[in-house]
Amino acid sequence: MKKILFASALATLFSQAAFAGPAEYIYMPKVEYGEREIDFKYGSRKSSGNDLSAVSLGLGYGFTEYWFSEIYVKYNRADGTTSFDAWEWENKFQLTETGKYPVDLGFLLEIERPQDRTEGYEVKFGPLLQTEFGKTQLNANLLFKRYYRSETANVMQTSYQLQAKYRVKGDFAIGAQGFGELGNYDNWSPYSQQSHRFGPAIFGKFSLGNRQAIKYNLAYLVGQTNNIDSQTLRTQIEYEF
Repeated sequence: MKKILFASALATLFSQAAFAGPAEYIYMPKVEYGEREIDFKYGSRKSSGNDLSAVSLGLGYGFTEYWFSEIYVKYNRADGTTSFDAWEWENKFQLTETGKYPVDLGFLLEIERPQDRTEGYEVKFGPLLQTEFGKTQLNANLLFKRYYRSETANVMQTSYQLQAKYRVKGDFAIGAQGFGELGNYDNWSPYSQQSHRFGPAIFGKFSLGNRQAIKYNLAYLVGQTNNIDSQTLRTQIEYEF
């Protein structure tokens, strides 16, 4: 009986871990060769008293015209306590020339080493799609995630990201973002056990000259996480140089 209860607890842990943290962000398929970047992300999620905040700081570089790599350090804050969460290595590959085809295609490969060593290594991968017409840009990403070398068996999970933005003036744009987790890749969970969050977003960029710029996006997301209503405020600020 104890073994059954222990296995059940671990299964619950991985089920909760399948849902993305509040500092989630939209992956873009475009790569800039030689670009250096300092990337800051923050998010705060409220859901039935189970409040959670997360922050990550990354340093990235465009090694080639089709490969951008970035290292992140991530922290979480819950119940008034801030703790180190994970190291993350993100690799983004641009597979098509920007604007050559109706849809730009990229690919993500991300490896995360959680602080909790019992979780093993988290591997996330999937296609990144983007299209533009006029002043409108649309993004859609389909991602897969699984833990390897963990202390309990787990199944690859499926998630999605959606974004739409309309350039109002210059580099300022308005739009919307959406994130969701669907469950096992080969057998999606019932809707009540899935997670879907959508909301308005703003985007902007300040050029500083000499290839330097500050980019930002901010979104307010509402929806459900494991059948619990949630509200998320997330932001991303990038310094490119």
